[in-house]
Amino acid sequence: MKYWLIKSEPGAWSWDDHVKKGIEHWDGVRSHQANNNMKAMALGDKAFFYHSVNEKQIVGIVEVVSGHYPDHTDAKERFGMVDFKALETVPKPVTLAEIKANARLADMVLVNNSRLSVQPVTAKEWKIVCAMVGVDP
Repeated sequence: MKYWLIKSEPGAWSWDDHVKKGIEHWDGVRSHQANNNMKAMALGDKAFFYHSVNEKQIVGIVEVVSGHYPDHTDAKERFGMVDFKALETVPKPVTLAEIKANARLADMVLVNNSRLSVQPVTAKEWKIVCAMVGVDP
């Protein structure tokens, strides 16, 4: 199993929106690196759901429930999407500042490339962040 972090502006698509929907596609990605990360996802992989912009915090956990397929919002047909199932709201949202303050997370992509909308998380980072947000890894 691999681990990921997906980012969304809460005003455009929030954790609450995703929970209400249950399972939803992750469309609108226009970064080749983020798209390649979605191509590398497999069924059952898990991801942190991160609210960007003003909140800058991890608020939930999702599971990959589809393979990569064409993004219906991309007229040029260069990018794709995957479907995510909402699994759980984290008991204690963890901010970017808290993640940056944890020396054990100094190499995390979120710390070093916070603009990337879909990014990998190592198994070690996953366990550390899960402890921070109050969930079992």
